[in-house]
Amino acid sequence: MTQDNAPTTTVTLPLAPGQWPFDPLHSAVNFTIRHLGIAKVRGRFREVTAELYVGERAEEIQVTAEIALASIDTGNSDRDAHTRAADLLDVEKRPTMTFRSTRVTGSGEDWSMEGELTIGEVTRPVTLAVEFGGVGDFDGRRHAGFEATGEIRRSDFGLDFGRGMLSDVVKIQLDMEFMEPEGK
Repeated sequence: MTQDNAPTTTVTLPLAPGQWPFDPLHSAVNFTIRHLGIAKVRGRFREVTAELYVGERAEEIQVTAEIALASIDTGNSDRDAHTRAADLLDVEKRPTMTFRSTRVTGSGEDWSMEGELTIGEVTRPVTLAVEFGGVGDFDGRRHAGFEATGEIRRSDFGLDFGRGMLSDVVKIQLDMEFMEPEGK
């Protein structure tokens, strides 16, 4: 029992405990932002690293990720170059965006991951809805897939450029695949 007398539950995980290596070839970090309030600009970040540690219980899951902001790709090289510039993202000053989970809860296919997102020198809490896609065998190794979605506000991170032109809300979608630890 917990301190508030609520029963505790332990979620059995369908993943072997250990450090699951990231599979960048089958993963993507995408975003959507409204332009002029009327259209969506979609993009992705091409350089991503991530780590997944699975413990015996859901409370022991830890996820970290790092994204190179200069790897932004919106399908328009001129727009990407301007977005990297000092008056917008300023990738010289803010080279990376990092995420570190602080709590994972859920069961089955539906999970929630709380964590800290850092862009430049600003760190804010963020919660992602996570869908566990399952596990499958590929090249003699088990892989696990996840989709995480959420929203952040640019202004929370001091990225308030383009007011009126760009929405403050950025929707994020991460499709992540990890490989089972060797020897499991």
